[in-house]
Amino acid sequence: MPPPDGCSINSAASDESEDTEPLIGSDEIPPRCCSARFNLAFLMFLGFTVVYGLRVNLSVAMVAMVNSTDPDPDGNHSVTNACPPPSGRENTSNNFQQPAGVPHYNWDSETQGWLLGAFFFGYLCTQIPGGYLAGHYGGKFFLGLGVLGTAALTLLTPLAAKWGSYWLFALRALEGFGEGVTYPAMMAIWARWAPPLERSRLIAMSASGGSFGAFVALPLTGYICQMLGWPTVFYICGGAGCLWAVFWFIFVSDDPRNHRRISKEERDYIIKTVGPQGTGHGWSLPLLHMALSVQLWAIIVTQMCSNWAYYTLLTSLPTYMDVILHFDLQSNGFLSSLPYLGSWLMAWLSGVMADALIERRVFSVTVVRKIFTFVGLFLPSVFLVAVVYAGCDHILIVTFLTLSMTTGGFSAAGVFINQIDIAPRYAGFLLGITNTFGTIPGVVAPIVTGYFTEDRTLAGWAKVFWVAAGINAGGAVIYTFLGSSKLQPWALTEEERAEAERKRNRSISH
Repeated sequence: MPPPDGCSINSAASDESEDTEPLIGSDEIPPRCCSARFNLAFLMFLGFTVVYGLRVNLSVAMVAMVNSTDPDPDGNHSVTNACPPPSGRENTSNNFQQPAGVPHYNWDSETQGWLLGAFFFGYLCTQIPGGYLAGHYGGKFFLGLGVLGTAALTLLTPLAAKWGSYWLFALRALEGFGEGVTYPAMMAIWARWAPPLERSRLIAMSASGGSFGAFVALPLTGYICQMLGWPTVFYICGGAGCLWAVFWFIFVSDDPRNHRRISKEERDYIIKTVGPQGTGHGWSLPLLHMALSVQLWAIIVTQMCSNWAYYTLLTSLPTYMDVILHFDLQSNGFLSSLPYLGSWLMAWLSGVMADALIERRVFSVTVVRKIFTFVGLFLPSVFLVAVVYAGCDHILIVTFLTLSMTTGGFSAAGVFINQIDIAPRYAGFLLGITNTFGTIPGVVAPIVTGYFTEDRTLAGWAKVFWVAAGINAGGAVIYTFLGSSKLQPWALTEEERAEAERKRNRSISH
């Protein structure tokens, strides 16, 4: 049944569970097809497709940029092939031909690990400031500028590589600096745009562009490297980002109240259901309450655990496909992308499933988030361990890696959108905090992988997968015990506090 006038799904007495909150009936929800909010989700999806293309292109291009994925000029390595090449393929990926004049560099495994992790050094710096400013001013400008700036810098990658690894490291860090504002800005936008009964699908749809971007970019990068040379990869990706930014700034508004093409029915529905939480948080923040929030720390720790496995595969899977499984560059890119296809599809599906469970009151919001988080972290751990025991079986390894990333897509409707449940109007800032901590594995994991795999053996890569699986499973357990989706008292607006006080007074008088 519909809530009384002036109420929203976000407003609740802080003493009650989220299960007691009023819900909008499904017959009162404006059509989703071609609506302003779903058009926004689709444009965000395309934006994060570009974002992840800009982020992962170096992972595959690295195979083409170096003379060998682990050059050893002193000839000290006694192990040449940890696994035999795939059946019917005698030549390894190191023998492919690029157009004449394409430069190559003599970077060892450790240097490659630092270059692949460089992006995240910059990415760490702008998450919290970006979330804070987006929550105050709105996220349109920050998301658009973040993608545009990163795309423009990507165009300079071939020049930076020519100048040396230190220059390339600095450029990648700057790209991360620009891209760090994008996800907090996305969450700040959805705090104003996403009706609570559609949060899961809208946010999962938007953010799943990352997995789709990896799925598209990984094989496309391998193909472009062989056909046109690796520098062309960065020109195409950078150009795509600049083109997307034009459409973003033309068609997107920070708030449904000032959107030029939204229907009155949809605008009223969004404003009514989002309620007072759909406003900027101002300059002051309840920082002490946030720092002491067990629910927020559960999100932080769980995202760090999940991201260790995710970033390990994102940055190092192409090298594993090359060094251990000996796939040629085009096969390498395609097979490295398969896990992200599964993750993308599962993220979309999980968003729809989670919203359906919440709308029909099958489970509370907290239980839904915990189910999707546990499944999305524990099952990937099982499949990563299975990779270790698959040995050199190329088919099994690719299957298990694909299943690991696919089942990981469940968490898109779990912990990764939990910030907007516990504090909608602070969601951009909170995501900036959680993503800052969650990015630490993006810095450390490629470096650790480089150390583990310096000798190019199966034993080294087994350590990589065991560590990732153990950390992932730990995150599933932590969130199951400590996670919550209840709107936190410190996140209430003055209007909501006053309404809660009136309810308590009425209940006392009765």
